[in-house]
Amino acid sequence: MKVKINGVQKDFRTVWMENSVVFMIDQRKLPHRFEIYRSKSYVETASAIKNMVVRGAPAIGATTAFGMAQAALEFKGDNFLKFLRYMESARKIFRETRPTAYDLFYSIDWMMKEMRSATSVEEARELLREASQRYADESADRCRRIGENGERLIGRDSRVLTHCNAGALGCVDYGTALSPIRFAKYSGKEPFVFVDETRPRCQGSKLTAWELLQEDIEHSIIADNAAGYFMRRGEIDLVIVGADRIALNGDVVNKIGTYEKAVVARENGIPFYVAAPQSTFDPGYKTGENVEIEERDEDEILYMWGIDSRKEFNKVRIAPEGSRARNPAFDVTPWKYISKIITERGIYNPQDISKKY
Repeated sequence: MKVKINGVQKDFRTVWMENSVVFMIDQRKLPHRFEIYRSKSYVETASAIKNMVVRGAPAIGATTAFGMAQAALEFKGDNFLKFLRYMESARKIFRETRPTAYDLFYSIDWMMKEMRSATSVEEARELLREASQRYADESADRCRRIGENGERLIGRDSRVLTHCNAGALGCVDYGTALSPIRFAKYSGKEPFVFVDETRPRCQGSKLTAWELLQEDIEHSIIADNAAGYFMRRGEIDLVIVGADRIALNGDVVNKIGTYEKAVVARENGIPFYVAAPQSTFDPGYKTGENVEIEERDEDEILYMWGIDSRKEFNKVRIAPEGSRARNPAFDVTPWKYISKIITERGIYNPQDISKKY
């Protein structure tokens, strides 16, 4: 992705590994500070996923791949049976970080399969190191192809609504929902983007808006509750969102609020597209109804975080003392509300997706 540093655009990936250190753009600090988080152990990398230093399903998948390679590099000794038990422990730690994003589980299984041919600790280390980089490279390439495929759905001067952050920050590069928008910009179509703020963590206003600024894509941030207003007024031409998990029947699990945007889009005759790579399709669920939905800390609802006039990060309580909150992080959008699913292989009807993956 392009990042402006002192007015000059530079290329960054969301996550990468050098030697045994995993580097991530610290998304907790954006949009006010651009900082790189350095994780020196696999336990620290798992914690970074859990605490949302990095977030977004494809980005979580790549970070997990690097974390599994990190774990292998940290193992002391050459006893292969002990190494396998150690890697199983690492696998369990990563599985417990974020329960809803399927890319995490896909990544773990992919990495474990990659080391099956190893017969020694050293061989396994090298296999996992190489596999983690390949996983990240392939993830970025899938998102690039999503952009190339989805760009055709965006007309000249189209007004696009997106929800949460399904941009490069949520992936390794390019993004899922933002990738077609990026490619539309590159082709001269000049799309305009309505950015849902996406409470409670405001990934839209903090992250998506920041990404769009980096590439000079025109946009406006809107309150979550304003999307229907703009749809009914005819000011939105299409909606593109990402996904954290897609079931066999085409049901989509994504950031909380996605379902209601899909319903309102259908009511107003507006196409509703989902952009996602292969690693997000979960063959283990026939529908989305039984997917475990992560429920996060109520403080995300009861408090707001931001930067004050002294340029210091602070949080303030916005709810009455004694009030409690419920904070599901995701919801399920039934396939019938989805116009098409944009993938690296092509654009499909949601009910046909099981035939393609």
